Amino acid sequence: MKISRKTILNVILILFILSFFVTPIGYYGKIWLNRAFSFSPSVIEKSERQQITDYDWQLKDEDWNFFNFKRSKGNVILINLWASWRLPSEAELASIQELYDKYKGKVDFYIVTNEEQEPVNAFMEENNFTFPVTYLIIGEKTAVDTSKVPTSYVIDKAGNIVIHNEGIADWSTTKVYNLLDELIAE
Repeated sequence: MKISRKTILNVILILFILSFFVTPIGYYGKIWLNRAFSFSPSVIEKSERQQITDYDWQLKDEDWNFFNFKRSKGNVILINLWASWRLPSEAELASIQELYDKYKGKVDFYIVTNEEQEPVNAFMEENNFTFPVTYLIIGEKTAVDTSKVPTSYVIDKAGNIVIHNEGIADWSTTKVYNLLDELIAE
């Protein structure tokens, strides 16, 4: 029995596809695909921007100390809601890390999760993320909608929501850098 070249190629293709479901190659492949198909977030038209009016939002920092979001009133803010167990979050956080490295000290970063500290610390270490983690306090009132993960917001100094992006986005783009530079200069 002679096996044709087409049959061999089909078997290889099937094995490759199966590897996405049963091996670590698949996990990293899914992350890569999420990153490859993520785009720069859309900016909301000035006439359609909503404004944050209540900055009274209680949170915890990475050392588990309570603080209030009010401390960022008047600053440019990036809020990203994520979860370590959500693959799209992991794919998006690499670009958030790049953005943080470029804009720390110029933009207030709130990389917010509702998870416990231990799994988050392990996740951060495993992925070499160094941005500060903020912990959501369940049941507290919030300045933005925290029900969907991943979701991100960019807020200008006046409290206007300039970007509201549900799902994964690429935050390490010239478009985002130019927008942040413009917002910081205002």
